[in-house]
Amino acid sequence: FFLLCCSFDMPRANTAITREFTVNLHKRTHKVTFKKRAPTAVKAIRKFARKEMGTEDVRVDTELNKFVWSKGIRNVPHRVRVRLTRKRNDDEDANGEMYTLCTLVQVSSFKGLQNENVPNEE
Repeated sequence: FFLLCCSFDMPRANTAITREFTVNLHKRTHKVTFKKRAPTAVKAIRKFARKEMGTEDVRVDTELNKFVWSKGIRNVPHRVRVRLTRKRNDDEDANGEMYTLCTLVQVSSFKGLQNENVPNEE
């Protein structure tokens, strides 16, 4: 019984998949110094993507980065809708076989949105 309990591992993240999430940046930048808010928000998005997709290599799109910085370093938007895409790494000298690409999804309102799988384009 003890061996069965401890030998269970999380499933490996080796399939390409796309999901949409809403990330609450307001709670992740609470009690953070004004001049560190936008950099902390970008790091929080990276950490969220690493946790949800199970890859160490996380790449943030320039459009998403500009959206986070759009109101300045101090006034980060409260929420952001992101599309996390796990892709196969084609680099020969990369340390992981998969990477995650974070892109911005423009929404008019965050009311009633759920985390959802997006069908792959490929």
